[in-house]
Amino acid sequence: MKERILETADRLFYLRGIRAVGVDTVAAEIGISKRTLYNHFPSKDALIRAYLERRFTRVPASDKPPVEQILGTFDRLERGFASKGFRGCPFVNAVAELGTEDRAVRKIAIAFKESRRVWFRDLLLQLDVPDPEGLATQLTLLVDGSIAQDLVRDDPSMARAAKQAAAVLLANAGVEVGGDAAEKPQPATDRRRPASS
Repeated sequence: MKERILETADRLFYLRGIRAVGVDTVAAEIGISKRTLYNHFPSKDALIRAYLERRFTRVPASDKPPVEQILGTFDRLERGFASKGFRGCPFVNAVAELGTEDRAVRKIAIAFKESRRVWFRDLLLQLDVPDPEGLATQLTLLVDGSIAQDLVRDDPSMARAAKQAAAVLLANAGVEVGGDAAEKPQPATDRRRPASS
């Protein structure tokens, strides 16, 4: 039952927003009482923390060369942007909705963002670039910026534009970058969400 509650809360919090969805809604969606929900999660705050912890996944290990892994991030983003239910980064969304004074949520969000930055840094260390810390931060900003641009423009090609910028940053750091990374982004013609969303 706990996993079913979490799956439902995950879907509703992500698609509708944390503030917009109460525990009543989560319980009703599953067909259980609020008391049953509270047996597993003593408060909405506990449910929110569990939702974010569930979303906190590590990047899977890969045998691909570091450059391919770094640039592949933007390919995965583009596929995510094109999916029907994409609503941005759940961690940024949570902080934006609940404010920075919610220390538990902010702590999880910072840990997630830092884990992604460190993943970039570790790959950059393998490439022996001059400033892996700084470049990892720049790549992270490209990820977050492309997410924001897609949400505003409803245009998955924002990930390709970010990938192109990442390739420039890598090349400027002395890394040999393959040919397809330099492709110019094309505007998306296939919209996945209605204009009113």
